[in-house]
Amino acid sequence: MTTSSLAPPNGSAAAGGQVPPAADPTAFPFVLPRGYVDQRGKTHRAGVMRLATARDELTSLSDVRVRQNPAYLSVVLLSKIITGLGTVEEIDPEVVGGLFAVDLAFLQKFYEKINVDGTPVAATTCPNCQHEFDVDMGSRLGG
Repeated sequence: MTTSSLAPPNGSAAAGGQVPPAADPTAFPFVLPRGYVDQRGKTHRAGVMRLATARDELTSLSDVRVRQNPAYLSVVLLSKIITGLGTVEEIDPEVVGGLFAVDLAFLQKFYEKINVDGTPVAATTCPNCQHEFDVDMGSRLGG
């Protein structure tokens, strides 16, 4: 069961926090569970993440902040590959570092899913009836 969601053409989240399907096959839309709250208090939940390159991973490892604190790797790497987040103009480590923990964890799982499997779709099983089905992590989780 794979679904796509629709959003206003300006890229901002609709009332339900839905995002449009990406036209670029290397870009995957997502909706954060909580959302990034900017300095004006506006919440941004809909975003797009592109596939990571080897260069993204290697340059992130050489970042001085990562060398001082290896736990910072995901913040630096995600800031390189998140290409949009609501109406935020620049996604940098400050923005990613300002995410709620639940959103950072979501993005780390989303990164792994699209870069390992090449798709945001995950197979799962209902714990009650054992029915197997697919969940689109980009448009279903966090929405």
